[in-house]
Amino acid sequence: MSGSELPGFFSRFPMQAVTSATLDTRLADDEGLRILFLWGGDCPNCDIAKAQLAQSPAAFAWPDVQWLHDNVYDDRAMATRFGLHGIPTFLVFRGRKKLGRISPWPGPDAFIAAIDSVRRPSGPAPDRPS
Repeated sequence: MSGSELPGFFSRFPMQAVTSATLDTRLADDEGLRILFLWGGDCPNCDIAKAQLAQSPAAFAWPDVQWLHDNVYDDRAMATRFGLHGIPTFLVFRGRKKLGRISPWPGPDAFIAAIDSVRRPSGPAPDRPS
């Protein structure tokens, strides 16, 4: 299954594929911030999120954030692990610690604001890429 109504999305957007079996290895014991995008093929709401991410990828390319993704229709163990009730779902981690969940897709502005808030627990907003 191709899993996307947006052909080539995952080759153009900097996300590393993971599975339920490989996720723990990718979540290093460090202070790195990671976003796990859980999606599914033939999911209209997932395609809306992907289309908006693809419209302005630089706005979602934080230098200190690593993106991961998994098609939970093909990896039901991942969906069960995180108790998903709907997709798309974005899980935010610092190292191995889950900081939060964003679901459903709130739109670009709200998503960026949420990620910026965990990138800097306090103080002024960091510089955004142009």
